[in-house]
Amino acid sequence: MRNEPEMFDVILQTAKVLQVNAVVMSGSRTNPNAPKDEFQDYDLVYVVDDIDNLTSDLAWLHQFGKRIIEQEVTLGHRRLYLMLFEDGNRIDLTLCPKDHINEWADSEAGFTVLEDKKGLFESYSPSPQRFWTSPASETDFEKTCNEFWWVSAYVVKGICRNQLVYATDHLYGICQQELLKVLAWQVASDRGKIDIGKNYKYLFQYLPTEKEKEFSALLDFSSLDKITQSLLATMEFFHQEAQYLAQKMGFKYEKEVAEKMIEYAKEKLK
Repeated sequence: MRNEPEMFDVILQTAKVLQVNAVVMSGSRTNPNAPKDEFQDYDLVYVVDDIDNLTSDLAWLHQFGKRIIEQEVTLGHRRLYLMLFEDGNRIDLTLCPKDHINEWADSEAGFTVLEDKKGLFESYSPSPQRFWTSPASETDFEKTCNEFWWVSAYVVKGICRNQLVYATDHLYGICQQELLKVLAWQVASDRGKIDIGKNYKYLFQYLPTEKEKEFSALLDFSSLDKITQSLLATMEFFHQEAQYLAQKMGFKYEKEVAEKMIEYAKEKLK
């Protein structure tokens, strides 16, 4: 597997051959607090004058190495080339027209300029706190609780109709995301703003190991029975953690609503 200096060498050499205006890196490699491992991508941007000319013949992509698989994505004025190489390295390369730098820069949490001879990025500054969580307001807390208990009824409906995908999507995609939000707010209530990372990937670094184990146990969606178990356990977990946060922050918590929803789910799923 090529090491980081070797990868940066091929990245900058390819940029030189293509005569790009600037090379910028984002993602976890720009975050000194992110865990370092072999799975970190090289999230790169080549700022170019003529994107159509570069994309009309993509033979230059071979300069990065032999690829196992790749994906091409169009995102507004940009083109993304996601590449996994035979040596295990991965590059997510964005070609960005010079006139549309702001569209990319304004959406990024943080970035590092590797090369910018024309000073195109001098007027842009990264927003490193994009994935940071602040202590909750009472309004935010009320909305999260309402969303959790309301959507839990959709999960119940999906299970009763034997709709595994529907039930799983609502359970993990909404209910368990609201639970993660409450857990993040608990940490923020003690520490102030915290960097939880994209998709809460750093959250459990701040919490006791038992909390991570308890959440991980919720993630078996392999059958409707398992989804049922996960839903009921998720509801109890949320109920517990939301009460704790409400007491700590002095927020109102609709305990009666929560208990009725738990009873509703148990009744329908028995």
